[in-house]
Amino acid sequence: MKRFDRMLFWVVFWIVVLILGTNIFLTAAGRSGNGRPYRVEIERLAREIEQNGFPEAFGEEFDLSGCEYVTAVVKESGGGAAFFAGNGEYALREIAGELYRFDYSTDKGQGGSRQRVAVNAALFGMACLVLGVLWYIRQEILLPFEHMTAVPYELARGNLTIPVREGKHRFFGKFVWGINLLREHMEQQRQRELALQKEKKTLLLSLSHDIKTPLSAIKLYAKALSKDLYAEPERKRRIAESIDEKADEIEGFVSEIIRASHEDFLSFEVNMGEFYLSELLKELTEYYREKLGLVKTEFLTGTYPDCLLRGDRDRAAEVLQNLMENAVKYGDGRQIRLTVSEEDGCKLVTVANTGCTLPEAELPHIFESFWRGSNVGSRTGSGLGLFICRQLMRNMGGEVFAEINGDEMWVTAVFGEA
Repeated sequence: MKRFDRMLFWVVFWIVVLILGTNIFLTAAGRSGNGRPYRVEIERLAREIEQNGFPEAFGEEFDLSGCEYVTAVVKESGGGAAFFAGNGEYALREIAGELYRFDYSTDKGQGGSRQRVAVNAALFGMACLVLGVLWYIRQEILLPFEHMTAVPYELARGNLTIPVREGKHRFFGKFVWGINLLREHMEQQRQRELALQKEKKTLLLSLSHDIKTPLSAIKLYAKALSKDLYAEPERKRRIAESIDEKADEIEGFVSEIIRASHEDFLSFEVNMGEFYLSELLKELTEYYREKLGLVKTEFLTGTYPDCLLRGDRDRAAEVLQNLMENAVKYGDGRQIRLTVSEEDGCKLVTVANTGCTLPEAELPHIFESFWRGSNVGSRTGSGLGLFICRQLMRNMGGEVFAEINGDEMWVTAVFGEA
């Protein structure tokens, strides 16, 4: 905002300079030789006198109705010094041996004044328009946006309570709606996470308590056996069977803990609907064409007939974006292709990248949660990208699969047609 205010100051400064400079120029032009319109009138009157004589010689009055600057014409008739003592500005002309004085006034002319007024009015109007637009931008666009600049910072700090309000002109309607949606989504995610943590903590406390009982029994049996308290073989066999049963109990509890730790902690909710294939791919291809162009990676997109697909458009875009990011991350940067094919009433969107180094034996595991291939090297990641893609595609009634063709990795998302 400070930079805009500085810009606004300089705009006002240069507008004032322009108006002053224009007026100075007009004033100088009016005083220059080319800007002396009274001379034109004097020369015209001089030619009339030379051709027709001075009207007073015929008892007529000299007609000055067509003159804008010349106020009087006086003929020298032996008046001596009085002839040269005219009021105001005048010019002398000798015509047919006679001397004439042409009185004129530069203030009387209205042409230059009207021109100056018109130019100043135009400049002032333009200045008001420019300043009005800049002020409107400042008050209605930049100032409200400055109030929203703290929103991402507050969201990052975890302040999710205060909604973002839109101004009456609604310049940021979709942006504000998106920020509020993000805030609500983050709040819901936090509530779900807290509920999940509470549930898991309760489960672990309960299971740890349940484990203590069979564990205590095993310890007692083990202590009795170590002290040889049971001499009968049959009694020892029953004790061994009891230890085995308690161990099975503990194994069951451990399995439940493992199952709880592998429960879906991510949200895979989808809002089923219908959307066009072109609507799904247009924004994606435009974004990655620019992104891959910056890193000199060839990006090829095939042609495809448009059609209506079933599913959640936003979730489908999330899936394809994950596939593209994997292609960028694990490819060699030479080429990435996005192609569309059709099979059994479904549209198959395939993302292929060159430079695949994943062993064939590891291919079946790439959609497992937290699994990362031996080819990741120093690349960071969580091993959840393709796992999320498969869960989302299955929730939308589709599928995703991968195959290796030579040195290329092909990952295909299958969408059902509406």
